[in-house]
Amino acid sequence: MKKIDEEALAEAYNRALALEKSGDIDAAVKAYEEVLSIDPEDHGGAAVRIASMGRGETPDKAPDAYVATLFDQHAEVFEDVLVEQLHYHVPMMVRQRLQSLVKEPFAKLLDLGCGTGLTGGALRDMADDITGVDLSENMVEIAHDKDVYDTLYVAEVVDYLEDNDDGPFDLITATDVLPYLGGLEGMFFGVAENMTPGGLFVFSSETLPDEAFAGRAFMVGPHQRFAHARSYVEKRLQEIGFETIDVTDITVRLEEGEPIAGHLVVARFLGDKA
Repeated sequence: MKKIDEEALAEAYNRALALEKSGDIDAAVKAYEEVLSIDPEDHGGAAVRIASMGRGETPDKAPDAYVATLFDQHAEVFEDVLVEQLHYHVPMMVRQRLQSLVKEPFAKLLDLGCGTGLTGGALRDMADDITGVDLSENMVEIAHDKDVYDTLYVAEVVDYLEDNDDGPFDLITATDVLPYLGGLEGMFFGVAENMTPGGLFVFSSETLPDEAFAGRAFMVGPHQRFAHARSYVEKRLQEIGFETIDVTDITVRLEEGEPIAGHLVVARFLGDKA
């Protein structure tokens, strides 16, 4: 593996950020391309930053190295920032929605992108067994210390779904996962492969006005996170064998003081994978 020149990488990345902030998009894109030439695994998320400026190819997902680095660096302050500062309350929204739909506990819950355990903690009394999966080792360590999960894995969610031997699950959650994924086919199919017929799949997504998508299924928004068109999400669910039970318009979080629009989706797996 090629060794990264950390000094050159930091210099190129800081130059790219400064150019982006100044509004010189063409120069910023060239600088981010230089960052990618130094660090092809893209620990700094240069590819999604280029896409957020409306240039280049929209990546199919955020680079694994970027997601792991981002959350490893912020693990210790993650909950304070996300809950207290950004007003992220999606796990409790999931709990409230499930309470309105089911009366009996779930046998096995899979929490994809479990992070520090916010969703697992919110649903602990609603499932007999909970498995958590996250790409960030530091986040998983914090989740482990909470003693919320019966089993924890450090893994990329689609890779886990492809290799998992622990299922099937009758509830799968994915809160704040879709903002790091563009195309959803792999994840949705993987969920179907690991779910009991009749099981529930509950997840959140971020979205933008229809005119912003301009006919696209998904795009990288201004905050370097993927937004998905509702029609695309529902179409992919149907194609893979899910019945959409409910799609609720929600505020996912705040960003620079402004609400980020999204959806809370509840789907039932019918047992007919495409």
